[in-house]
Amino acid sequence: MTGEWKECKLGDVITLQRGHDLPKSKMMNGTIPVAGSNGIIGYHNEATTKAPGVTIGRSGNLGNAYFYNVDFWAHNTTLYVKDFKGNNELFIYYFLKTFDFKQFNVGSAVPTLNRNHIHPIDVVIPPLPEQRAIASVLSSLDDKIDLLHRQNKTLEAMAETLFRQWFVEEAGDEWEEDSLLKLIQLVGGGTPKTSITEYWDGDIPWLAGGDIAANHKSFVNYAEKRITEAGLNKSSAKLLPKYATVISARGTVGKYCLLAEPMAFSQSNYGILPKTESCFFFTYLLINHVVEELQSSAYGSVFDTITTATFKENKVLIPTKKEIIQFDKSISPYFQKMFINKGQIHTLEKLRDTLLPKLMSGEVRVEFAQEESAG
Repeated sequence: MTGEWKECKLGDVITLQRGHDLPKSKMMNGTIPVAGSNGIIGYHNEATTKAPGVTIGRSGNLGNAYFYNVDFWAHNTTLYVKDFKGNNELFIYYFLKTFDFKQFNVGSAVPTLNRNHIHPIDVVIPPLPEQRAIASVLSSLDDKIDLLHRQNKTLEAMAETLFRQWFVEEAGDEWEEDSLLKLIQLVGGGTPKTSITEYWDGDIPWLAGGDIAANHKSFVNYAEKRITEAGLNKSSAKLLPKYATVISARGTVGKYCLLAEPMAFSQSNYGILPKTESCFFFTYLLINHVVEELQSSAYGSVFDTITTATFKENKVLIPTKKEIIQFDKSISPYFQKMFINKGQIHTLEKLRDTLLPKLMSGEVRVEFAQEESAG
């Protein structure tokens, strides 16, 4: 393996350009993605930038990098790469993801990035053949992650279709309408005192609303915070079993997910257990079926809130226990596959995030074809 890394300025590697204004009235009337600071924010009938392209957030989600393999309109909340100066586009995307651009923001009330402040950043860049090899390693991981995500969406859509068939389209004439609480059990959450250190950094995952929102309609297998047995026992926090559903009751109301392992959760959320023993997947799909009604019934002077009364007042058809058990058994393979996929996604994401800074710094090197380096 040959090839020396080059010390230079970021502006020697790429030229960044501020995105373009686009009146909101002109969005959503075309097929060209409008690239904002947090990804695609709409569609237009014109493009400012040819594929492949890369943007970073100029305002809003400061510094977030996105890669586009189709032509797009670069919104004024972004900086886009106007000139890759012969460097590999996909490598540049991953390279920009390693920067903490927030430290280069200008502006007091609304932090923003100015290209003139980040072009002078000192960087070290590998030769083009090694850039391609690095990008290939990282993109292969992202491609596998994307495939697993798409598989899970397909599996969930199939399960939702079966739920509608069993419990809506082919509902029994003898089923009576009653409260949602006839089919589920609500469990309140809690937060150990943050001032008591022995309650935190333990072995029990503790979910906040952000964890649930980040894993909406999916398995959650990671929490930002963890608590100890003492924290669990000396607070109103409860430990829910694997496969239980958790739903956010405040803030991002109505976001919900399945637990990949036993977890506790904050008082801003509800745990949901099945009234029919171990029928966790039926319960999850039931929440999926009624969540829009729960959201529309939420109330609050400042922030919408789901309460016990919200669940109690929601009316659903009540199937027999036998039918619930049969259904849960029939769809269990779908969720078991989704569970395995989500575990693989978590492992691959950890590997990618571990490799990214090491590959970009040269701490870990990758092999590349010798004949490429001669070109």
